Amino acid sequence: MEDKALELAKALHAAPGMASVAVAGAGTRAVGWLLGVAGASRTVLDIQIPYASRAMTGYLGSEPAQFVSAQTAKSLARSAYFRAVNLRDGREPVVGLGCSATIATDRPKRGEHRCHVATHQSSGGAVFSLTLDKGLRSRDGEDALVSALTLNALADAFGLNSQDRIPLGLSPNERVERQSAVFADALDALAAGHVGSVLADPDGTQTADARVGDAVILAGSFNPLHAGHEKLARAASATLGGLPIVYELSITNVDKPQLGVGEVRRRLTQFAGRAPILATRATTFCEKAKLAPGCAFAIGYDTLERLIAPRYYNGGEPGMLSALLEMRNAGCRIAIGGRTTPAGFKTLRDAAIPQPLADMFAEIPETAFREDVSSSGIRRAGG
Repeated sequence: MEDKALELAKALHAAPGMASVAVAGAGTRAVGWLLGVAGASRTVLDIQIPYASRAMTGYLGSEPAQFVSAQTAKSLARSAYFRAVNLRDGREPVVGLGCSATIATDRPKRGEHRCHVATHQSSGGAVFSLTLDKGLRSRDGEDALVSALTLNALADAFGLNSQDRIPLGLSPNERVERQSAVFADALDALAAGHVGSVLADPDGTQTADARVGDAVILAGSFNPLHAGHEKLARAASATLGGLPIVYELSITNVDKPQLGVGEVRRRLTQFAGRAPILATRATTFCEKAKLAPGCAFAIGYDTLERLIAPRYYNGGEPGMLSALLEMRNAGCRIAIGGRTTPAGFKTLRDAAIPQPLADMFAEIPETAFREDVSSSGIRRAGG
């Protein structure tokens, strides 16, 4: 098994893609195999072994219903995937792998010896479950089996040929059960909550969970996209030193049903050949900032009023201040375009900005942007 495992590790390092791995309870030999041959830096982004229950809870963000289960393995893989997204350079395809297992120890166990290995990537995921023939192997032998299944699962996610797999040497009573989910494209994965965002480039290329980087983001429903959106984005970019422009469309809304994938596709086609657009599930600017740390947001005065109004936050004013501080700590800035209101044309100077956060905000000069058209007005006019 050892020689075949090292051969598979070499094949993984030669294949495109990178991985973040979390193994708990067993499977640590797979870590040694991955790191034991040259080229590991081309594949391995991060390896975690959240062995203690508190470590597992910390890694997942909450305590699992069961520490050894298919669902826990899937949660580990999902957490590993998003670690990989944050650690990768550029748009390299990444895989998150999670292993949750319970095997022989130095005291008798009443329950089954079993393992669940899951993978998570933008196109879908898989979970491999195996109940071991209890008493057939030593602890070392059981760990070797779980480790082999772990490496095989990673090879499956990387799309390697089946002949590259490590023979598991299962008994007649043992069988690996595989369940998988595959999405047609990144937007389908976003609609299912499998990925956090999809960046659609002007040429139509879609990338799940891509970094936006240092850019001006204009969020909206874009039903339809109109000249006012583009003017505000360009003015914000100029105000902030010529940052590139990215639009953002959230498919979820606290007051409305989730947009269907077909409707999302229709709205995204408006940007073909014009600008990149980020489709997300983020309903608040604080959530958007987490997806695009370091960005700047372009908003109008009406949106600014809602952004700094305590009534829109759980916890009132402390909740509002906490959310804005979180955005600032993520390196985000906000450029404000003026807006005509019943009380006249309003700008940043008319808003009650909390003084500790004043440095987050920049005013777009009225000479650079003044546009009173709205998407709802265009729809009412039949445009």
